[in-house]
Amino acid sequence: MAVAVPSVITGTARVGIRTKELVRRLDPGEVAVIGHRNLDRVAAQELIAAGPAAVVNAASSADGTHPNLGPLALVRAGIPLIDGDPGLLDLINEGDPIEIDGSAIRVSGALVSEGSVLEADELVERLEEGRRRAVGALREFAENTLDHLHGEAEGFLSLSDLPEPRARFRGRDALIVARGGDHIRDLDALAAYISRRCPVLVGVDGGADALIDRGLVPDLIVGDMDSASEAALRSGAELLVQAYPGGEAPGATRLAELGLGHSIVAAPGTSQDLALLIAYEHGAELLVSVGTPQSLVEFLGKGRAGMSSTFLARLLVGDSLVDASGVSRLT
Repeated sequence: MAVAVPSVITGTARVGIRTKELVRRLDPGEVAVIGHRNLDRVAAQELIAAGPAAVVNAASSADGTHPNLGPLALVRAGIPLIDGDPGLLDLINEGDPIEIDGSAIRVSGALVSEGSVLEADELVERLEEGRRRAVGALREFAENTLDHLHGEAEGFLSLSDLPEPRARFRGRDALIVARGGDHIRDLDALAAYISRRCPVLVGVDGGADALIDRGLVPDLIVGDMDSASEAALRSGAELLVQAYPGGEAPGATRLAELGLGHSIVAAPGTSQDLALLIAYEHGAELLVSVGTPQSLVEFLGKGRAGMSSTFLARLLVGDSLVDASGVSRLT
């Protein structure tokens, strides 16, 4: 059943380029102003949970390059989605009073942009267009994966000097939680397993907050530390910052400003890949992964052009890895 939407929407603007950071300060009834091209399903789910009055996107929410479910999920949840000009992020400031009247976007009563209100029927058409173009996207994705495979393979094979974590992995299971897919559903489905097996809990950036929301304290947080909340970082977990292969580690700056001790490791690939390798290299018997992208659509939705690091990580850990999404569906 369609959800009734007011003809004129007013609220306080919350502005941010990174949707995963914006949702942490977005209260129900406020208006999210984002710059998120091809709004992915995970970001849409987090926006829905935050309950904004509307979402204004200074980028194309669904450009038809691949089948993208995020915008349709948002609109079907009754949250208006308006695509606007890229310059909107310079015209709307945090805390501005914003009004949306149809396609007109006003700040403090002044018209700043004429946007495009996205309707469910149009988004279904874009979804079908994305599906038709998926074969080409898959070809490009595979070619890019192969192009980067050699360089990242050398990086992975040099990770034998990974720092020794405080948490004892040897002989235990490791539960590695990232934001992605149906990570909330999967975590809920694993409640009995967690209680019975007491695995080492590893949060990948914002995945640490998903654990804390369920009353679980992560033993280790791995990532560039851009989406984990300050509360998660101060939970007592060991903090391991992933640096770029050249050594630059922006996340270390944030932790230093918070006065939090941490280690740094330079590694190629994603933070999920690094977390898997740490657990595996330090003797975990079973790796249970939550929130790792499972499909081409999810990789493309996250802006990933290839998956060489994920392919290599899974090849290295072999049958020690179990994807929780499959477990939750079976149970």
